[in-house]
Amino acid sequence: MSAETLFYIIIAIIVINFIKDKVLNAINAKHFNDKIPKELNDVYDVDEYQKSQKYKATNYRFGIWSSLFSIVLTLAFLFLDGFEYVDNIARSYTENPIVMALIFFGIIMFASDIITTPFAYYKTFVIEEQFGFNKTTRKTFILDKLKGFLMMAILGGIIISVIIWFYQVTSEKFWLYAWGIVTLFTVFMNMFYSRLIVPMFNKQTPLEEGELRNKISEYAKSVGFSLSKIFVIDGSKRSTKANAYFSGFGSEKRVTLYDTLVNDLDDDEIVAVLAHEVGHYKRKHIIFNLTTSILLTGLTFYILSIFISNPLLSNAIGVEKPSFHVGLIAFGLLYSPISEITGLIMNYVSRVFEYQADDYAKDTYKAEPLISSLKKLSKNSLSNLTPHKAYVFMHYSHPTLLDRVRNLRK
Repeated sequence: MSAETLFYIIIAIIVINFIKDKVLNAINAKHFNDKIPKELNDVYDVDEYQKSQKYKATNYRFGIWSSLFSIVLTLAFLFLDGFEYVDNIARSYTENPIVMALIFFGIIMFASDIITTPFAYYKTFVIEEQFGFNKTTRKTFILDKLKGFLMMAILGGIIISVIIWFYQVTSEKFWLYAWGIVTLFTVFMNMFYSRLIVPMFNKQTPLEEGELRNKISEYAKSVGFSLSKIFVIDGSKRSTKANAYFSGFGSEKRVTLYDTLVNDLDDDEIVAVLAHEVGHYKRKHIIFNLTTSILLTGLTFYILSIFISNPLLSNAIGVEKPSFHVGLIAFGLLYSPISEITGLIMNYVSRVFEYQADDYAKDTYKAEPLISSLKKLSKNSLSNLTPHKAYVFMHYSHPTLLDRVRNLRK
């Protein structure tokens, strides 16, 4: 196979993926105005439903233009040998493969962030602002960008450097070491994300003593779930949308409630949401997802090790001098269909797990508070109550609100 053939395979993958997404989005958009199922008639009143329709339509139009801009830019970059240009800049500073890779990825990441920032700004300060969601200040927006970029540069730079070093030293066996490094990093982040990363962006405070904390503690005790760390995060500094999540293992296990969730739901509903999250732990979903992620990462690195030394990878995206960092970009583009398939499988598994967690909450607490909480959260985020089945299959990691309500009432 020639580099030119491989180049057009990459182009075909990008274009087909774009068309697939646009067709799915268009099909889904045609169902925005479907009649709301009777089980969900109490989610919106007339005015709220019209607002949700407008919100969906606005995001749909925004998605068309932003994705069109993205694919045009990507194709232009490929056809105009943009990677060759960036690679030459990196090579003009050093011949060290690690430093060269860091410069190469640094330029691409920084340029990508600069290009996409106006879209993120518009999404936050125009669309989200228009529909009453945005609470982010421009200062917070800028600081988030800077912190995110700095964190990515440090953590990503260390991981890339170590992987390339192992590649230089061990060649074909590098994938085992790379897999090990990424696995350690993944487990570490799962353990300490809330302790180390979250404080960079949000303030976390222990849930104060009172009726809610007592109810949570009583429920956790009733199901034999050890839980002493319950935190409230200031999610309202960025958005009115609510959330809750578990993180960590063992002594680092904690539940984090967004302050918007605490304000929007009553105590019974919050405990029901918590019971759902406990269900994920009790049904071993967290361990399954972590283990599967690690195994898929190992498979990806193994396949990468087979092809990374082939100069065709670098040549396929217009770079004359083969290198690990350029080959990694080409491999990522070629591997995306496999990632799409594994993503579909994981989304399906995730939807099954959500049903199981809902069932656990129903069996160990109550169904109705969970139903009412799901309806409130959908209403407050102006969620689409009538998504098309094909769109759900391709993109949803959770079942639709209608499916969850019907399952909880069985």
